[in-house]
Amino acid sequence: MYVLGNLLHALAVVLNMALTLYMWVIIARALLSWVNPDPYNPVVQFLHSITEPVLYRVRKALPMPGMGLDLSPIIVIFVIYFLRISLVPTLETAALSLR
Repeated sequence: MYVLGNLLHALAVVLNMALTLYMWVIIARALLSWVNPDPYNPVVQFLHSITEPVLYRVRKALPMPGMGLDLSPIIVIFVIYFLRISLVPTLETAALSLR
């Protein structure tokens, strides 16, 4: 059981880091959208390719017709915070109980 506890703890740490990193990628994409960057820039293409699948799904699930402001990055950041506050501590608690 000790090994399973360590694996769950490692999963919680990696999940927390991945969610934090993805949140900063979403923020960078939102900030870049304000300055109208060169679409052929490799950094812009990378940010677009890594965030668009998630942002597209949010836009499709919550259509906001007539609204000129894209709120999908804010919604994704709220979901990331929710997962970091609820799921990560739950995994850490489960890991501690298995040690």
